[in-house]
Amino acid sequence: MIYQRSSALFAEAKKYIPGGVNSPVRAFKAVGGDPIFVKEAKGAYLYDADGNRLIDYIASWGPMILGHAHEPVVNAVVEKAKKGTSFGMPTEIETQLAELAVSMVPNIDQIRFVNSGTEACMSAVRLARGYTGKDKIIKFAGCYHGHSDSFLIQAGSGAVTFGSPNSPGVTQGTAKDTLLADYNDLEGVRALVEANKAEIAAIIIEPIAGNMGCIIPKEAFMKGLRTLCTEENILLIFDEVMTGFRLGKGGAQEALNIPADIVTFGKVIGGGLPVGAFAARKDIMGHLAPEGPVYQAGTLSGNPLAMSAGLAMLTELNEQPEIFESLARKTAYLHEGLDGVLRKKGIPYQINRYGSMISVHFTDQAVVDFTSSASGNNDTFKRYFHGMLEKGIYLPPSAFESYFLNNALSYADLDETIDALDGLALG
Repeated sequence: MIYQRSSALFAEAKKYIPGGVNSPVRAFKAVGGDPIFVKEAKGAYLYDADGNRLIDYIASWGPMILGHAHEPVVNAVVEKAKKGTSFGMPTEIETQLAELAVSMVPNIDQIRFVNSGTEACMSAVRLARGYTGKDKIIKFAGCYHGHSDSFLIQAGSGAVTFGSPNSPGVTQGTAKDTLLADYNDLEGVRALVEANKAEIAAIIIEPIAGNMGCIIPKEAFMKGLRTLCTEENILLIFDEVMTGFRLGKGGAQEALNIPADIVTFGKVIGGGLPVGAFAARKDIMGHLAPEGPVYQAGTLSGNPLAMSAGLAMLTELNEQPEIFESLARKTAYLHEGLDGVLRKKGIPYQINRYGSMISVHFTDQAVVDFTSSASGNNDTFKRYFHGMLEKGIYLPPSAFESYFLNNALSYADLDETIDALDGLALG
């Protein structure tokens, strides 16, 4: 494939935008080469600036669960835009989306909308600290909760890709209140809690991780976290920015049958527009201003266009829950096909999958945490990524990212993807 126009656009972008991108993983630093500039998208396909058609496996990093330019979502946004794009005042549609979200997700009574997953997680931690009167939090190496200072302590995803997990600009004072544990290591968490008795406000976790590839929690680990938090008066925060409304109507809480105290959302809840949210029981949410002392605000929070997109998206998912099963079956089919091809190639690999999330790791050890995820052969991954791209398959441009399938993908698309891998030389 030819990417001359994308390369020219990237060169121009670098003159005016740091690194030429507005989110680091887009820059292809982990895989080399110039990023692809998208012109438009429809259904399961991206169409780039050079006119190439690509089968899409990132779905805008999750929100396009029904496919790109999904007609009910587009129509809702267009009709709402005709009536005004922002008011800085309450609108009825905010309540409509809130009511629907609360009805779909277990263990929440109220929800507040913000503008991104980062903002949702940042606000959830502030709320947890205000509610408990404690300062410290525990996060897990390899989990990414946005770029708020509290979370850029050995973060996953983009921060790891660039080899600087402890980002400059994060103060030592902030860092000392963020304690690090290893994913799937319950004893390590217990040791941190014991060493910081009565000081920990919250444990925040991706219940199914997506920022070190797709990592599935051990059942005893998640149950143990829930028990430990209850015993020690620690709030358990599920970062469901990726998993919320993707694994099922009730997200990871429902899928894992583990209740969280605070849940954060993004991606799917906005239907492709910039929306985040955090939710909890009424007694916790009651600590937020204007009812309580914990301050959080945003001029564009609850933006009518974003609310319209989210309402259209969640309405369809709520009325057609079979979509989640359809996606899971397609992901299992892709898993089986990739597994068969890679087994024939005789190279070390692991495939992790949960629902409509999946990742391929070129390593001979089980991938259960950040350390094992980082053990993958990145040279093999680069050949894999660029080889698939040349065959019209767009995968995440980082070994530390999950794929997100969308329901517009056909089995013919999946077969084309499997056949593309079959024709690659990865050794």
